Amino acid sequence: MLTLVFLAGVFSGTFALTAFVYYELGLHPTALEAQLINSLLGLFFFTLIILILGFIFRSRRRKFLMGTVEPIVKAMERIGRGDYDIRLENELDSNFEGIEPVNKLVKSVNSMALELSQMEELRQEFISNVSHEIQSPLTSIRGFARALQKEDLSEEEKNHYLNIIENESMRLSKLSEDLLKLASLDTENLQFEPKPYRLDKQIRSLILACEPQWMEKAIDMVVSLEEVSITADEDLMSQVWINLIHNSIKFSSPSARINIDLHQQEDKALFSISDTGIGISEEDQARVFERFFKADKSRQRSTRGSGLGLSIAKKIVEIHQGEISLQSKLGTGTTVSIFLPITK
Repeated sequence: MLTLVFLAGVFSGTFALTAFVYYELGLHPTALEAQLINSLLGLFFFTLIILILGFIFRSRRRKFLMGTVEPIVKAMERIGRGDYDIRLENELDSNFEGIEPVNKLVKSVNSMALELSQMEELRQEFISNVSHEIQSPLTSIRGFARALQKEDLSEEEKNHYLNIIENESMRLSKLSEDLLKLASLDTENLQFEPKPYRLDKQIRSLILACEPQWMEKAIDMVVSLEEVSITADEDLMSQVWINLIHNSIKFSSPSARINIDLHQQEDKALFSISDTGIGISEEDQARVFERFFKADKSRQRSTRGSGLGLSIAKKIVEIHQGEISLQSKLGTGTTVSIFLPITK
């Protein structure tokens, strides 16, 4: 419709133009001659206008490509090469910043670059932490293995060095196990097999399994377990309870007290474990669930860990649509609470 209106306008304009020329020059062509001239000139002007509009459109299209699409393509190429610091606001032609589709595309590219940058920082930090955790026990093993080569060592010294080597080897093994657990929890192919079972029975059996550890430190275990049934992966959840119980025992002083409580609160199971141990500073509490984070910077060799236990526990709880939280006060103790949905 617009094309017909445009075509009629061109021919009408041509007719008016030729009529004016005939009048000025005193020409009197026949009706057929005037019609032929008007038609040819109208067709010529129509074609000329179309060509001019096409040239303007191609020029603007090229300008759009050069000012908008090309910077985005170059930005994607830089991101592909590992440069995640690029932000398109600094690269884009200002003439196209107000176009909504362009704005959405720019925001998407910037968001992707930011997320990839954060992921790269986490990856680098993870590699650094793993390297440090592996290097530390390896250095100890190498050093004490060399010390054992001395001929003037007493039997007591040899046993002491061998015990250290054994402990550091176990530490490496535990680190490897924890890394494999995290890798399996992060993957979509995790074998997650929830089934109904008695949570109070599971926790009670794990407390009894840790009896040698808390008996050795003469810790007073105060346990209150209501009968609670949940639907969850029993093997995965056992890793959570073992980690929390071991942590409480590890960082509690001799003759301390640990309180373990389990009860049902509406449609959720609430588990809490409280100790009277060394506690965690307020500054560190926000980071305790980060991978490799260790709140106690001055741990003895016997209490050192990989810093992965609470990360694993948090991941498992989240897989079960639950929540985990920690409250602590330095020098007073720590309480860890877990909410789990009860699925009928």
